[in-house]
Amino acid sequence: MREGQMRSPLGDLEGRKFDVAVIGAGVNGASAAQHLAGAGYDVILVDKGDYGSGSSSRSSRLLHCGLRYFAPGKSVWEFLRHPSRGLTALRMARLAMQARRQIVQTAPERTRELTFHFPIWRDGIYRPWQVKLALGMLARLAPCDVPLDNRVLTPNEAIKIPLVNGLRDWGRLEGVGAFREYQFDWPERFCVDAVLDAERLGAVVRNYTAATQCTRQGEGWTIELTDVLATGEKVRIGSRLVLNMAGIWIDKVNATTGKPRERKVLGTKGIHVMVQLPPQCADNGIVTFNRRGEPLYCIPWRGMHYFGPTETVYEGDLDDVRATEEEIVDLLAESNHLLPRLGIERRDILFAWAGVRPLSYDKALPMGNRSRDVHDLAADGLPGMLAMTAGPIMTHRSAGLEMLDVVKRRIAPSKAPQQMSYAARMFPENQNSPPLLADWTQAKFSDLRHAAEHEHATSLVDLMFRRVGAGWTRSMGRDVAERAAASVADILGWDEARARAEASEYRSYLKRMHALPDV
Repeated sequence: MREGQMRSPLGDLEGRKFDVAVIGAGVNGASAAQHLAGAGYDVILVDKGDYGSGSSSRSSRLLHCGLRYFAPGKSVWEFLRHPSRGLTALRMARLAMQARRQIVQTAPERTRELTFHFPIWRDGIYRPWQVKLALGMLARLAPCDVPLDNRVLTPNEAIKIPLVNGLRDWGRLEGVGAFREYQFDWPERFCVDAVLDAERLGAVVRNYTAATQCTRQGEGWTIELTDVLATGEKVRIGSRLVLNMAGIWIDKVNATTGKPRERKVLGTKGIHVMVQLPPQCADNGIVTFNRRGEPLYCIPWRGMHYFGPTETVYEGDLDDVRATEEEIVDLLAESNHLLPRLGIERRDILFAWAGVRPLSYDKALPMGNRSRDVHDLAADGLPGMLAMTAGPIMTHRSAGLEMLDVVKRRIAPSKAPQQMSYAARMFPENQNSPPLLADWTQAKFSDLRHAAEHEHATSLVDLMFRRVGAGWTRSMGRDVAERAAASVADILGWDEARARAEASEYRSYLKRMHALPDV
């Protein structure tokens, strides 16, 4: 299949042999496939859903500096009692700062600069000197061309800043740490860009294609692939190595080998809620802790703000992760405790979303280990299969490089290397095309048509959320669903009934997955 074409029949792959099969096309799997293809490996990348439709699409969207890694837990002395955790925090913070610089410089169209504020209360967990120390350590890790711009403001300075001046308990505020932060706009598009570049480099890429059985044969693997759309077609392919990059589904992929395996992933659920704050609050954000000592953010986004995340262990259906009403009410209470003057009510919430973090399972850590780990599954009786856990979105490029290094130590590439590209893949300019939405004019109908023709989308949800980003707006595109579906119907082979059904399913998706009222 040529780069960018719509999906070809799965049967075309029957009996194909690859150097590496990457299972899971979230942002880390996509990055691994991109780096491997660039290095000359013959790669296939598959995902049972759309590219970037799992945890990669459900995060806090922060290309953050790594400050949260220096939050040791209930006590500031925890790193002294557990030096290995301190070293892990330093390693992850360094990776975060390196990723921050590289992404801001190579894909500036996909990032947005913010100013974050960390309030320091007299009775809080941290003292001003500790915040200064943590920001100072991060500033030393930051390159000069993408600085942290960190400082600690006095209450008299901070009260002049919109949003910050609405903080609780102003009389007990000792200061506010301020620093430059960046945001992915938006993570799913980073994933799609990496997938398309991997395809340009020769990789076979397929969404809605599940790895339903993995069997060790000789020196490699035989993998049964199933088209999960209407056909249900099955084929078998071969691969010398398998990279299980399936995120929260890693243990389920391991189970396709037919035997129980040691648990690798612990999922923790986080939800966010989107609200409309006064326009003067734009570009200002807050990072702090809720009353349970868990991180809590207020983050600007396309003229709105969102609060989150929550953090609870998740053992539910991995294919149906949604924000519950109880979780929304709890997050709303924490948001109002932080910024009581805003008086946010349940009816003020525009929409919500939920995701599950694929953390490393560790019996000693009930909430999982945030250290990014590569697991050689030979120890589990699966030689030639490797998995990565706890890979955050912000370090997906170094994750791809790490998996490339792991593969290089085992097998040589079968083709010549090529130059890969981190650049954002922008849509062709079309001055004659109207904007898709009235409330967010960055996406055009021509963009939607280009994505339908060249970017493997199969549904209106694929297009609106993961190709053009219109789903992550105030209106979420619900008012233009029929027009959007009709505009791509000729490309995707939809008749009028199918186009109407796509629009209806899009609205159902918004209600089901984003806690919208009847739309």
